[in-house]
Amino acid sequence: MSVARVYDDVGETTGARILVDRVWPRGISKVDLEHDDWIREVAPSSDLRKWFGYDADKWPEFRRRYLSELGDNPEAVERCLQWCRKGNVTLLFAARDRERNQAVVLRDHLCGLLAREGTS
Repeated sequence: MSVARVYDDVGETTGARILVDRVWPRGISKVDLEHDDWIREVAPSSDLRKWFGYDADKWPEFRRRYLSELGDNPEAVERCLQWCRKGNVTLLFAARDRERNQAVVLRDHLCGLLAREGTS
């Protein structure tokens, strides 16, 4: 499983392309973003996203809070897992920071769940 910015070249990604942002990315039409699904419900809440503001100092707390939100949202997580069980998945995000964003947290969370299932 990998993560990629929605603005990256499609050729650099593999498998199903799943957008995991709550809002549609700026500057990209729905036709132009080659994606297989948009699971907006798995994204951080608007309040959490606004609080975080991609402030590196808030990253550890953001991870903790977002993982808590994921724990409270099993349906959206399961929808992601269904794609993962079929094959390679690339989680798409729009944030500029490639290291500290919700797709990174979600990827790690999904990988952990799949490992526990024995389907990683």
